[in-house]
Amino acid sequence: MPAVTIDRVSKRFRIPHEHRNTVKEHFLHPFKNVDYEENRALDDVTFDIDHGEFFGIIGPNGSGKSSLLKIIAGIYRADTGTVRIDGRLSPFIELGVGFNEELTARDNIRITGVLLGLSLREVERRFDDVVAFAELERFVDQKLKNFSSGMQVRLAYSIAIQVDFDILLLDEVLAVGDQSFQEKCFATFERLRAEGKTIVFVSHDLGSVRQFCDRALLLQSGRAVALGPPDEVVDRYIATSHVAVS
Repeated sequence: MPAVTIDRVSKRFRIPHEHRNTVKEHFLHPFKNVDYEENRALDDVTFDIDHGEFFGIIGPNGSGKSSLLKIIAGIYRADTGTVRIDGRLSPFIELGVGFNEELTARDNIRITGVLLGLSLREVERRFDDVVAFAELERFVDQKLKNFSSGMQVRLAYSIAIQVDFDILLLDEVLAVGDQSFQEKCFATFERLRAEGKTIVFVSHDLGSVRQFCDRALLLQSGRAVALGPPDEVVDRYIATSHVAVS
């Protein structure tokens, strides 16, 4: 059984054309009709990811990449189709998901680690490693609302890689961090590959997709239009889109 199986998955969202911004509007016009536009985020997508594979997902903004990752993680439910996961997931889906910005980094590490399946004892044992990787030793007792987006993404990724997982979901982990943090990420990519972990990697960094991925999937307008060796898929994306060559 593959690590991840996506079989004819579709997902739609309804976008309202009229927004009622105040309670007064609801009371004055309680039966007023609201028109909705249907946005098909994913349309009959099918693919498998093998155990130990580093699998890239690329495409323009709005192509369905993040929606697909959230369906794999169980955050969204597919409207149609089947999703099968063989292994333990550690999702790094979006910056700050699960964090409480009114709490300190120390408290967020403990809470997030437990939510991702670590015991309190394991969190304490790995605490120093998390803080050191994120390079946040001086800020560990500051509230997250005072952190920059780069500091938050470093912290979130540092927690995610401490969890015992089989499948790691990464959504734009390289988009916010600085060069030093990116190099650390590259080093963990190599380590996780050597350990036989399965990585699902959504990124606009086409150079990293070429370098690390075993295969890549190209999504456009919610449809899977190319699947195969990363060089071929990236080249097709560049040929059909206005993106910079990486």
